[in-house]
Amino acid sequence: MSFSAGPVPERRVDIDLAALRHNVRHIAEIASPARVMAVVKADGYGHGAVPVAMAALEAGARWLGVAHIAEAVELRRAGIEAPILAWLHTESSDFAAAIELGVDLGISGWELAHVVAEARRIERPARVHLKIDTGLGRNGCPPEQWEALLGRALEHQEDGLLRVVGVFSHLAVADEPDREETDEQIDRFREAVAVAEDAGVDLEVRHLANTPGTLARPDAHFDLVRVGLGIYGLSPFDGQSSEELGLRPVMSFRTTIANCKEVPEGHGVSYGLAYRTDKRTTLGLVPVGYGDGVPRVATGAPVSVGGRFYPVVGRIAMDQFVIDFEETGIADSEDSPLGQEAVLFGAGGGTPTADDWARASGSINYEIVTRISPRVTRRYVDSEAIDAEADQ
Repeated sequence: MSFSAGPVPERRVDIDLAALRHNVRHIAEIASPARVMAVVKADGYGHGAVPVAMAALEAGARWLGVAHIAEAVELRRAGIEAPILAWLHTESSDFAAAIELGVDLGISGWELAHVVAEARRIERPARVHLKIDTGLGRNGCPPEQWEALLGRALEHQEDGLLRVVGVFSHLAVADEPDREETDEQIDRFREAVAVAEDAGVDLEVRHLANTPGTLARPDAHFDLVRVGLGIYGLSPFDGQSSEELGLRPVMSFRTTIANCKEVPEGHGVSYGLAYRTDKRTTLGLVPVGYGDGVPRVATGAPVSVGGRFYPVVGRIAMDQFVIDFEETGIADSEDSPLGQEAVLFGAGGGTPTADDWARASGSINYEIVTRISPRVTRRYVDSEAIDAEADQ
């Protein structure tokens, strides 16, 4: 893996792989003896699937999880040999590629016939995890059809067309620890596992817990936990920070101030002139916008310049937005913010967080990091290596 060198990109997200490894190790300690599946779907939640997967495996993750087969194929082509589970399919999904590359497939019902047909055609058995709907209402076999799905899968297993590797489900409200529905889902999952085992399924893994389930519900750990948000150092809980959970944010979004000028009271800012200055002040132009993945509705979100936070004012445009420095006399001074680094969010107490931007946009931290566009350069850094070099 190579790390960025040379000129600093105008717009970038820095991905600290040391922070990611810390998070994986921390979660593995919490989940033990259950193993960790690092979820790297959506290009590793915007962090880069291949570098993230490699770092997670290095830190002790045993499995990788993705939504789509195409994402798993990318990991295999990068030389990653660890077990991978892909669970979201359509009739156009490339089941043959998954089988040939040894990618495990989540099965809720209809997919079984397609997987078996491809396994028979290429003369290689598929590895499948059967999914039971315990209450989320998305994918997953309805409980009343569970025994029938198990029966069909076992018939195909006897014919050498597949191997039932696991049983899994997904929690709906584990990020709200006081909700009783999580208890109900865990009970339903235990019942489904018992039915599978009574039917003769020799399970390798049983998995239910997502990040909040891993952190707050040890009774949901079973053999394997599927952790996405947590390995990227973000909290799934309202009112509980990453730091309080022992996690380190991995992504920092950085650019530089592209323009700086003093304007009078009553000056309009950006499209629609929805914002006007309430006094003479200095405005700074930040050269990123919704074309870079910045939420268009995040007016009021904080940006750090020189260690101080300044609010986004006016509408966020495709390529840029404006912050108010709330001072005068600085635009043309030696201390002008022009060219200074602007941090939208990052790690540590001196920068805003993805949670701050989520609150400003009425969204969640998951969306803030996953929506950063390819126009923004990803740079991979390793704070552990940097610290070690500084100590020499």
